[in-house]
Amino acid sequence: MPDYPPAITPSEGERLTEVVKDWSLAHGLTVRPPPAVIAAEADPAGILATAVPVTLFPSPFPKVCFDQAIAVQETYNELYASISQDEPFLAQIVKEIGDSDDFIAELWKVHLRVKEEGYVQHKSLGLFRSDYIVHQDAAGSIPQIKQVEFNTIAASFGGLSSQTSLLHKYLSSTEYQLLEKYIKRGDLELPKNESAVGLAAGIREAFIEYGPSSTKYDKCVIFLTQGGERNIFDQRHLEYELQRSTDPQVPVFRLPCSEILQHTAIAEGAGRQLLYHPSQFPSHTFEVAVVYMRCGYGPSDYPDQSAWEGRYHVERSAAIKCPTVLTQVAGTKKVQQVLATPETPSNPSVLSRYISKDHTAISNLASTFTNIYPLDETESGLKARGIATDPELCKGYVLKPQREGGGNNIYRSSIPTFLKSVPKSHWPSYILMELITPPPVNNTILRNGKLEHGGVICELGIYGTCIWDQQSKVILHNDQAGYLLRTKGDQSEEGGVAAGFGCMDSCSLI
Repeated sequence: MPDYPPAITPSEGERLTEVVKDWSLAHGLTVRPPPAVIAAEADPAGILATAVPVTLFPSPFPKVCFDQAIAVQETYNELYASISQDEPFLAQIVKEIGDSDDFIAELWKVHLRVKEEGYVQHKSLGLFRSDYIVHQDAAGSIPQIKQVEFNTIAASFGGLSSQTSLLHKYLSSTEYQLLEKYIKRGDLELPKNESAVGLAAGIREAFIEYGPSSTKYDKCVIFLTQGGERNIFDQRHLEYELQRSTDPQVPVFRLPCSEILQHTAIAEGAGRQLLYHPSQFPSHTFEVAVVYMRCGYGPSDYPDQSAWEGRYHVERSAAIKCPTVLTQVAGTKKVQQVLATPETPSNPSVLSRYISKDHTAISNLASTFTNIYPLDETESGLKARGIATDPELCKGYVLKPQREGGGNNIYRSSIPTFLKSVPKSHWPSYILMELITPPPVNNTILRNGKLEHGGVICELGIYGTCIWDQQSKVILHNDQAGYLLRTKGDQSEEGGVAAGFGCMDSCSLI
């Protein structure tokens, strides 16, 4: 379909706006309204929701790239589970980042404190997401996926992504064939997407792997959350899916990370079971089997020492963590850089150290890497410094700190000026990534009731779930768990949907 997505008339835009808006509200494809839409004082009780920004059509996405991303996810799960088990390697990563990143240094201190007294829980849960952009050197060349980043903590939008896929399937069966430039029912190849089901299944498996309660209390799962979370419905979809389980039944509670010490306690004895006391149900106590963190990925979640004590409190407990500190550190950009820096005789690839599969699996994984360089004083780092400070060469790169979430990256011509504001001793905490060149795509985005037409860039995320034993090095569960497509205007540098830069989308495979 060369003219896909089709241009629409103003009246068709009005019709699709109405249908998409109402379908989204009816099916929980929603967020809490941003202050730009509804002032906080206008909704003190938090009763309002607004449709999430979304494309009117599923964006065209190369099937060969989609299949490639799906095929390597379980290998990526194994890779990051294995890296999480390599404490000496992660210690070296933290050392190389150095004192220039206080957040990573404080995280590592939490691990060292627990290590000193001994971990009582050796099983770990990873709910991962590997993000890619399609790279195409020139028109007509074979497209490939190139990895943007690998998320090991709070990998969001799994709940909203499956709803977006359902929205586009609904539109393809009811609305698109009515357009002036119509699309026949069944003409679009829309892949099945059960990201909410898949991620919830990973948490459920960890709940089972925890084993029976060793106290007199029933087990539960805790979602650790940020205060004032706008993206709450994305999380709720996972909760509701998890609570569909009846064998076993999985009680789920939300707990702000600022209230960990207030509402949880460590049981007496060597087992260090984490006990949760729901403030709304003071007569009940639960033994926490799994702690799923939707917070804790940036400094703003640790405003004072008590917040760090809360993280330590959870880390030392018997609950299965998603993630542990080790897994969170494994997800830093520095680890991604070490994996992806081009191989030289003096700098061989580390992949074979972590992947048990054959050479083909390693080759398939490596094919998703783009060029990433350190900003340290190694040979590769000095080369990268030359690129990053050159006003012309820098235009093909993005500078990234060791952070999750949108809004942290420095792009193109802004890099030299930014580096001048940062002490050179802090440069090693950044990585320099070659920008990926996506093929041109157009779409229409519905944001806050208004339509935006134009060129877009699509970022594909593949979810994975993995459970492993740090002590025995055995992987107990490994699965691919659906996908996410986030789309942003090609003038936007960031892709965080909840942050307001991008929007939800799904794939029409071509």
